[in-house]
Amino acid sequence: MFLEEIAKRRTFGIISHPDAGKTTLTEKLLLFGGAIQEAGAVKSNKIKKGATSDFMEIERQRGISVATSVLAFLYKDKKINILDTPGHKDFAEDTFRTLTAVDSVIVVIDVAKGVEEQTEKLVEVCRMRNIPMIVFINKLDREGKDSFDLLDEVESKLGLRVTPLSHPIGMGYDFKGIYNIWNKNTKLFLEEDKQTKDNTVFFNSLEDPELERLIGNDSLQTLKDELELIAGVYPPFSQEEYLAGNQQPVFFGSALNNFGVQELLDCFIDIAPAPLEKEAEERMIQPDEKSFSGFIFKIHANMDPNHRDRLAFIKIVSGTFKRNIPYLHVRNNKKVKFSSPNAFFAERKEIIDISYPGDIVGLHDTGNFKIGDSLTSGEQIHFKGIPSFSPEHFRYINNVDPMKAKQLNKGINQLMDEGVAQLFTLSLNNRKIIGTVGALQFEVIKYRLEHEYGAKCSYENLNVFKACWVKTTDDKNDEFLDFKRVKQKFLAKDKQGQIVFLADSSFSLQMTQQKYPSITFHMTSEF
Repeated sequence: MFLEEIAKRRTFGIISHPDAGKTTLTEKLLLFGGAIQEAGAVKSNKIKKGATSDFMEIERQRGISVATSVLAFLYKDKKINILDTPGHKDFAEDTFRTLTAVDSVIVVIDVAKGVEEQTEKLVEVCRMRNIPMIVFINKLDREGKDSFDLLDEVESKLGLRVTPLSHPIGMGYDFKGIYNIWNKNTKLFLEEDKQTKDNTVFFNSLEDPELERLIGNDSLQTLKDELELIAGVYPPFSQEEYLAGNQQPVFFGSALNNFGVQELLDCFIDIAPAPLEKEAEERMIQPDEKSFSGFIFKIHANMDPNHRDRLAFIKIVSGTFKRNIPYLHVRNNKKVKFSSPNAFFAERKEIIDISYPGDIVGLHDTGNFKIGDSLTSGEQIHFKGIPSFSPEHFRYINNVDPMKAKQLNKGINQLMDEGVAQLFTLSLNNRKIIGTVGALQFEVIKYRLEHEYGAKCSYENLNVFKACWVKTTDDKNDEFLDFKRVKQKFLAKDKQGQIVFLADSSFSLQMTQQKYPSITFHMTSEF
């Protein structure tokens, strides 16, 4: 039973540049999975009815996803967990952390824009970790680049070895349908029936006279020539190579028009990996081990604005996670138990009694957890690879309303635990500094402090080039004491009380490193 449950799980993330149609694709996967009845039309960033996976108010207003959503549904006896990540580069840190919790990835690419900058960065992270990737080229109903040019671009810019598993019949205005190379059949697109699930006609053979009548002899001949070219140029699909991260299948479609999504989903559940092993500092953890282990990769305050609740999302790595059973919180070395662990099915949250490897569970948290924490049945396990990045933007945060100091502090502390940004307190005068990876986060923090905590803040600019975590083998030696004295006004502590050097330029950082060779300066806080 236990092993069967593991084999059923598919946990993946969807990544792309903003506006390539990632959230729309997530919705349509839910639609085909029967998890929702109708999709929220997310068009041109004017949200008429917020997409299912965008549940923060600011996301609805701006039409971008700023927090990773966790959604699950059942499809053909498989339990599918989707992590829809923010595409906007200012929220890349959230996406990087989410990639530690997925077993595979779908990369969405806009047919007109091709490979964009943010996609390159995220794919690089996936390649470093050998995460299996499927590429979905979206928006085929719009005018865009030639399909072969796109395949070349994906290979050259992303460094992938692609193999098409579907191929479009025409593009843009001439878009007539898709040939499914994986299942060897043709699906035609009926323009007048755009938004329903059933806007298609099926053909199992390219020799069917009815197919020629519907798309014309020229289009049919072009399709045959192109399929011949694909067979000659691209390697045949190998599941082994795909799972090793050495080959990436490509699908074409239009998520908005429900086209090509089912082909992607049907192939995905056949080829994508079930939960994989995960590296911890102590050893490799296998999913089929009997004892439970998992790690927190995301914290979200105020999922439900009516209840000040805070959820920590845990990815289950091994064993089973059961309700009301005490587990070891490794960092605090304390036993904790959870009376109402949540699973997410589209917009519904459900309390669950048992979860298996691959599942993502939301745990109610009163402030005990931080990102990267491990929970186990008792073993001391520290999972690797969930870093905090050195911020690139820094500002002083000031309280606008002195009567609300308590609310402001609570809000800042909870939002920082989410990993939205980082908090540094200057050693000299205890002033608070917020550091973020992207400038848009300041706006999100200000908005959420006001609307979720009733506290108003203002910002003041601050000239900091980089925040570096400081490590020394002996904090009593003369060199370290001299460093602390000379650089006093540039030193701060992070939320964990670690010393951080706020360098005001790359030159001053270089000079400091040369002057104090026994001190190491880290750009991420996970040493």
